[in-house]
Amino acid sequence: MKICIINGPNLNLLGKREPEIYGSQTFEEYLEILKGKFTNVELTYFQSNIEGELIGKIQENGFSYDGIILNAGAYTHTSIGIGDAIKSITTPVVEVHISNTFSRESFRHQSYISGNAKGVILGFGMKSYELAIMSFL
Repeated sequence: MKICIINGPNLNLLGKREPEIYGSQTFEEYLEILKGKFTNVELTYFQSNIEGELIGKIQENGFSYDGIILNAGAYTHTSIGIGDAIKSITTPVVEVHISNTFSRESFRHQSYISGNAKGVILGFGMKSYELAIMSFL
């Protein structure tokens, strides 16, 4: 099984950025834990702060992977293009958020991804990614 994890803007700052919301662990550290837990799954990882690069990666993997786990960060609430990219591919996508976006600012309650995703997991910290992987097994 091949699953690609795609993280959007500012998620390269995990471990430094607002640790009271996002924790103190980098994503790269957590990815190694995930790879150790799911040895039967080929996990690849991509992060970008650029919307077009995220769309390109979704399109690149959207016909050959068994699943995509997408945390589009702030683009979740603004990018019709990312929502359209998900609608255009055959690989199922699970939308993930580390925080509970519904307990935060009201602009974070809108998602252009959710309606095109297989499911949405939010508010469980980094464990949200693990739950997303489990949804594909």
